[in-house]
Amino acid sequence: MKKNMGTTDRIIRIVIAAIIALLYFTNVLTGTLGIVLLVLAVVFVGTSFISFCPLYTIFGLSTNKKKAAGK
Repeated sequence: MKKNMGTTDRIIRIVIAAIIALLYFTNVLTGTLGIVLLVLAVVFVGTSFISFCPLYTIFGLSTNKKKAAGK
């Protein structure tokens, strides 16, 4: 797997995941919506740790800054 997520993207995903988890565990988000968003939060954290997003590959996106050749 080639990394396709930059640092800023990873930080934003972790912050969003933390907010969703906080809202879920304080019972602000409940029911099916809460569970779906909690699963999304887990996916966000997982993709952040491995710096790879499968959807980015499908759509040909990358937020990872390439290093200049020869440096």
